[in-house]
Amino acid sequence: MATSTRIAQRVVRQVRIPLADIPTFLCPAILRATSVPLRCVHKQSQCIAPASQRRYITSTAPSVPQNSRVTRKPSLQKLPQQCAGCGALSQTVDSDGPGFYTLTRKSVKTFVEGVSAHGLSAEDEVVKAALERAGPEAASLDLGDLEAPVTYPEPPVCDRCHKLKHHETGVSIHHPSIQSIQDTIFESPYKYNHVYHIIDAADFPMSLVPGLQKLLHITPQRSLNRRSKTGRFYHGRKTEVSFIITRSDLLAPLKTQVDSLMPYLREVLRDTLGRSAKDVRLGNVRCVSAKQAWWTKELKEDIWKRGGAGWMVGKVNVGKSQLFHDVFPKGRKAADKKLGTILPARTALKSNETKDIVLDTVEAIAESIEEGERDSPVGAESPDPTLAQVEVDEELQAAFDKLESSAASSLDTSSLLPPAPTEVDYPSMPLVSSLPGTTASPIRLSFGNGKGELIDLPGLSRGDLELHVQPEHRSSLVMRSRIQPEQQTVRPGQSLLLGGFIRITPTDPNVLLLSYSFTPIDPHVTSTEKAIGTQAQTRESALVNISLPGTGEEIKSAGIFPLKWDVTRQRTGPITSPKAIGIKPENLPYKVLATDILIEGCGWVELVAQVRKKPGEVRSFEREWKQEFDRASRSGEWESEERSELDDADVDPDCPAVEVFTPQGRFISARRPMNAWLNVAGKPAKGKLQGRPRKSMKGVKKAEKKNRAAGAAL
Repeated sequence: MATSTRIAQRVVRQVRIPLADIPTFLCPAILRATSVPLRCVHKQSQCIAPASQRRYITSTAPSVPQNSRVTRKPSLQKLPQQCAGCGALSQTVDSDGPGFYTLTRKSVKTFVEGVSAHGLSAEDEVVKAALERAGPEAASLDLGDLEAPVTYPEPPVCDRCHKLKHHETGVSIHHPSIQSIQDTIFESPYKYNHVYHIIDAADFPMSLVPGLQKLLHITPQRSLNRRSKTGRFYHGRKTEVSFIITRSDLLAPLKTQVDSLMPYLREVLRDTLGRSAKDVRLGNVRCVSAKQAWWTKELKEDIWKRGGAGWMVGKVNVGKSQLFHDVFPKGRKAADKKLGTILPARTALKSNETKDIVLDTVEAIAESIEEGERDSPVGAESPDPTLAQVEVDEELQAAFDKLESSAASSLDTSSLLPPAPTEVDYPSMPLVSSLPGTTASPIRLSFGNGKGELIDLPGLSRGDLELHVQPEHRSSLVMRSRIQPEQQTVRPGQSLLLGGFIRITPTDPNVLLLSYSFTPIDPHVTSTEKAIGTQAQTRESALVNISLPGTGEEIKSAGIFPLKWDVTRQRTGPITSPKAIGIKPENLPYKVLATDILIEGCGWVELVAQVRKKPGEVRSFEREWKQEFDRASRSGEWESEERSELDDADVDPDCPAVEVFTPQGRFISARRPMNAWLNVAGKPAKGKLQGRPRKSMKGVKKAEKKNRAAGAAL
């Protein structure tokens, strides 16, 4: 205890810094002195000159004015261990990398120096200074508490997040691979894990990560069999998955319309998952909207009840961080842990908690030193001050090396999963930005006093279409709100251009197409010859080509997509409606075919064509399909393989098709039509003022009739 006392005395009196600013590595030996009551020694904040390298031999330090204010160099140890916006580890070396902090930035300087904002105005400062000068005359006045509540600054974000938030400028990070996501989830300290597979509604289902279930050892989907198992453990852990379709407000204007699309979304997802999803239930599909707060409350309650580790996995710009804001259970830090909760593995003491313990213990030891000096005779010194100083310096250096090594060992840089921060009720949320690859490292936030965690993982690569677009037009590729397109007619010999660098051309020159562009890219219908020249950047045109110079040489065919889905019943309106004319679609002399052309990360284009049936055409497929359906209904079975064969046989070789040309022949896919145009056209008008109803004329007619009868009697 004597050694610890000498160390604390040297630190407090010779280094000449306040007790609250003593770094945690100076006095590790006094951690044993926990029996001394802890209370703050200094009642007022002091700003004293910084410590120099020179040591004073005398036992007393020169007096320094209490109110002197000298700027102190900020301590790097007080920086947040991890950026709250992007999750990158804090650093001051690479100014262009994520996690870099400029120590001269105001928010960083305020946080590092620990300056608390009292919120006193200039008038309050004048009144306070006048009362202090008044002396004992104003001591008897009861003026209440002049001090405003102390507020502490929030942890600042790194320079990259600061520029993204305020200036919308930044550079994307290198997107991680699916193997790194797999290794990160395998480091989970929880026994029960749940993967939230985030899929964007703008290009659904192109943002689906293929093969995710096998890579992450996820419990297989429940089949239609009522005896199917509900869970399975792999290596002592249970991992389940839920498909979350985000930004569903892009699909339809009303929540009821989006809910009616759920059967369609399940079938499209089933087609994308392939043979493994033919006989599964797909009851774990949710369609949410963080912007409109559709079904986010229900998802938040599921996360709270489920507990454990929740992993948000998906590609870039699918809305993971925005959804994280709305579904994280805030303000639910329970006082005590309840039975049955899922707790993480035991970890080492956090660095912030260690610093607080050391600082409190240093203050307690310093207080005991002052009390001991008051009892001891004045002027008692060591017989040899030089030897005592050398001994204390050696002890300080040893303590510094010991605590520095322990602080470095608390952060494992080889681990893909960063350490969990201290749980608070309302933590700082991840940064939301349209830049692909904003999140640089996993962001862990605990809830429920250790009941579970929600982890936002970096997004996987999504195709990099923005690399072929000019920097000033890249923000126009992101679909931020619902598009209300105009109906455009593509006549024979014409093509549809999107942004001047994506071309959709019908393969049949005699087919007339109707197009509806649900994309933020400007559509334009022109002749095929002009469209080819504009796309290849060989023709000067008033149409703006937003692609980079030289992109025209990389234009290739992305494939031929037939309009193979029959939407006659949906498109013909009252002709086939049972409440109106009620003609069956197979009895009509024509049919309406459609498909949705998907553009990765941007949206989709709905294409519709009406073609005439061949003379004597017989829908043998429909009869065969109806017979198969009746047989399956009677037997209670369903042959999925035969159904897929019938779907493949439904493709008519004479049906109209389109060919899409894009940079490198990528970023394009197709799906069965959603008929989103019908939802846009059929949106009910809201807020329209209704006029006063027509006044009933029944009484007026009776009065006129009575008057006529009275006149005839006269």
